[in-house]
Amino acid sequence: MSKANCIPETGLVRLDRIVGPNGLVPVSKSSWWAGIKTGRFPKPVKLGPRTTAWRIEDIRVLIERGAP
Repeated sequence: MSKANCIPETGLVRLDRIVGPNGLVPVSKSSWWAGIKTGRFPKPVKLGPRTTAWRIEDIRVLIERGAP
């Protein structure tokens, strides 16, 4: 079973569920933010002054194309 099958079809997901050794994308937070800056990873959605999330659809595409 792929990691993309373990998440809902739509919605938003926070960073702690995306990155880390047990996350959907096994990279560090600093590598994740650097990848966003270079365009390797999807851009976040700001939900509030200190709340950031990502569209699950964007994370699914990232996982299915084999990143990282």
